[in-house]
Amino acid sequence: MEKWSFKVKSNPEVISENLESSLGSINGFVFQMKNDSSNFISFKIRKRLLYAWYILYHNNVIANGKLSKTGSNNETNIDISFSQHFLLKLVVFTHLFLGLGFVIAIILGNSRNTSMFLLAALTLAIGIFLWFRLQKKYKRNVQEYKTLISKTLEL
Repeated sequence: MEKWSFKVKSNPEVISENLESSLGSINGFVFQMKNDSSNFISFKIRKRLLYAWYILYHNNVIANGKLSKTGSNNETNIDISFSQHFLLKLVVFTHLFLGLGFVIAIILGNSRNTSMFLLAALTLAIGIFLWFRLQKKYKRNVQEYKTLISKTLEL
């Protein structure tokens, strides 16, 4: 999870209207906003996944943000945390646990079958490859969100 905090010289209501109007329904974004109290406005931005194979091709980062008014007049604190989509974590950890399960089964079962070793190694390799690939993609997608939000708020 990566966090990003900054200040904007504008009212929280104006900022929330700008975000909603620019990210509301364009480019397949899902934008949800809540007024938690008089001081905080929280929002959530993520890319809509329409099909299962989109998981590897689209931006799979969820941005959770909070707008809060500062003590000074007409200034707003913006705190945004970026996290990976749950399905990505599920795919990677399933491959890793399945590969480790095969390795444990081979050791405990006293099986010396080379096809079982090959299956275990292949499953672990896929899990490790997915882990590194998705971490690299996550960093790139977070930067895309930061650029998009910066352009929207004109920082």
